Amino acid sequence: MADSPYEVVWPLGKSVSEPAPLADRSQSLAGKTVCEVWDRIFRGDEIFAILHEELPKKFPGIKFVDYTKFGDTAGPSQREVVADLPNKLKQYGCDAVISGVGA
Repeated sequence: MADSPYEVVWPLGKSVSEPAPLADRSQSLAGKTVCEVWDRIFRGDEIFAILHEELPKKFPGIKFVDYTKFGDTAGPSQREVVADLPNKLKQYGCDAVISGVGA
């Protein structure tokens, strides 16, 4: 093996930035506003409908802001939609976000 022409490489590559700390997480979604962000690629509409039915059973008073309020995060306007996302999350008073469901 000492004469092997192959090098061992790490498949994930080198880190180029320091990890950012995670935001504090809410202990409960009861009474919170949960915003939905979706790329409209796979079954999100079905999954969100299930979440709307099931989450209020566990978290009384939970409110949802529908994904249609935020735009398509993977469509032709992706850059604009994602750039405006912090403003819209603030506008709708989001306490939590569900993003990328269905895959």
